[in-house]
Amino acid sequence: MKNKQHWLLKSEEGCYSIDDFKKDKKVAWTDVRNFQARNFIRDSMNKGDLILFYHSNSNPTAVVGVGKIVSDAYPDPTAFDKKNEYFDPKSKKEKPTWFARDVQFVRKLKTPVTLQQIKLDPKFSSMAVTQKGSRLSVLPVSQRHFELIVGK
Repeated sequence: MKNKQHWLLKSEEGCYSIDDFKKDKKVAWTDVRNFQARNFIRDSMNKGDLILFYHSNSNPTAVVGVGKIVSDAYPDPTAFDKKNEYFDPKSKKEKPTWFARDVQFVRKLKTPVTLQQIKLDPKFSSMAVTQKGSRLSVLPVSQRHFELIVGK
């Protein structure tokens, strides 16, 4: 059995918020179009891994909830949909470029943990989201950082 890992998944609050996630209960995490983030989804995530749900481009940017990976990786269906803004004509069903995972809502944090709080706390200095130029929508998170944020 593989060790449980932890991830930070970014979503713009105006596009898909923690309240949308709570209402939907489970969602396909699609539309990722960065190769490093794709590799995390395809190769590194496992069913049962926990995620921090992060509102990016919001005021404030913050970790706002917890979810869980509940599927194996599968080809991202948005890559094949010509009407979708994330359509990729180079991605073929027999050899897909992009992958998705199903993610299940676990809980909303009582108090969001802002990016500013994380950056000001030296305990988080090595956390990927604090690194200059860190723009990936999917980032690994250490168990220690995950527990510090969710208060376990």
